[in-house]
Amino acid sequence: MTFREGRVGNPKVTELKWRDAPLASVRTPKGKLRLTLGLGSGLSRRDSDPPGIVWAIGDRGPNLKIKTAMKTYGLDHLAPLAERDGAKVLPLPDFQPCLAQLRAGKKRMHLERIVPLEGPDGPLSGRAPAGSAEAAMEPIFDLAGRVLPSDLAGVDTEGVAAAPDGTFWVCEEYGPSLMQVGPEGAVLRRWTPEGHTLAGAQALLPAAAQRRRLNRGFEGLAVSGDGAAIYAVFQSGFEGEAHETTAIWKLDAVSGALLATYDYPFDAPDSFTADAAADSVEGKDLKVCDLSWVAPHRLLVLERVSLSARIYAVDVAAPGRLAKTLVFSTDDHPEIAPDLEGVSMLSDRQLLLATDNDFGTEGAETRFYRVTFDAPL
Repeated sequence: MTFREGRVGNPKVTELKWRDAPLASVRTPKGKLRLTLGLGSGLSRRDSDPPGIVWAIGDRGPNLKIKTAMKTYGLDHLAPLAERDGAKVLPLPDFQPCLAQLRAGKKRMHLERIVPLEGPDGPLSGRAPAGSAEAAMEPIFDLAGRVLPSDLAGVDTEGVAAAPDGTFWVCEEYGPSLMQVGPEGAVLRRWTPEGHTLAGAQALLPAAAQRRRLNRGFEGLAVSGDGAAIYAVFQSGFEGEAHETTAIWKLDAVSGALLATYDYPFDAPDSFTADAAADSVEGKDLKVCDLSWVAPHRLLVLERVSLSARIYAVDVAAPGRLAKTLVFSTDDHPEIAPDLEGVSMLSDRQLLLATDNDFGTEGAETRFYRVTFDAPL
């Protein structure tokens, strides 16, 4: 067995009321394409924040596969692009990735403010850098079918960690890179892997980061309670490796030096019974979507396929292969929607979970759940 049962009593799950903030409404032959703010990619909280305050992040912005754009919205003029491998339409090409300050109330989630991300040369975008493997894998077009320009500093944000000094650490998949962001959204520094040059960035991370599977790079972050260390997890194992584990790196928050490497073992693919019943599940389908700091040497890890998700506690006191203790499973709570991506501690007995709405491109809403345990985590 790769894990120990560690669930604390019988947790109570409460869905918190929420309505996604509108971004834009685009007329299409089959009605309106209503785009909403996406905030479920990652969650984090710092101890010094007022009770209930949580920080959230979404990804690069709204995007649609060509065939989905044609079938769902009648954009048949895009047919010449339908056979382009990986081609995507970006309804809002200049979307600016952002952080959001949220407040978890008794019955409802509240949006306190939006913090757009700014680079040294202006607003960041979600368009992949020119010449990158990501740009080649997913050529991008606007709603008229025109090629969109790449962005050398573009980011596909996926995780956030609120640091005790008031800054944030944000991970993104294009570099892949890590960014320290100021309280108002300005990128203070950006770290890329050795051998990967980017204007204004420091190539401090191990070169092995460039071996991540495309679209499966840095996915979740946590910061130690004293702010001295960053924990970054790759969504999946590196290219060319077996799909049985993925890596969590412990990095020095000042120098970027690699302090420790941990191997996080995935569960057996067929153990995700809801996903297996809907379709065949393979090792490559398993992913880690977020991390949360609990206490010194203790992290929570959100592991999932699509329909099912599990939260494990891991002890990171020593490097190497991690033992997992199961804390919570959505298999026991079918009321929880698919596509969980964010997890954060609210208190020593409460977690906040969030789903990814894909910016509403296919009608999904972000769902937030408070999970209350009858003993401290």
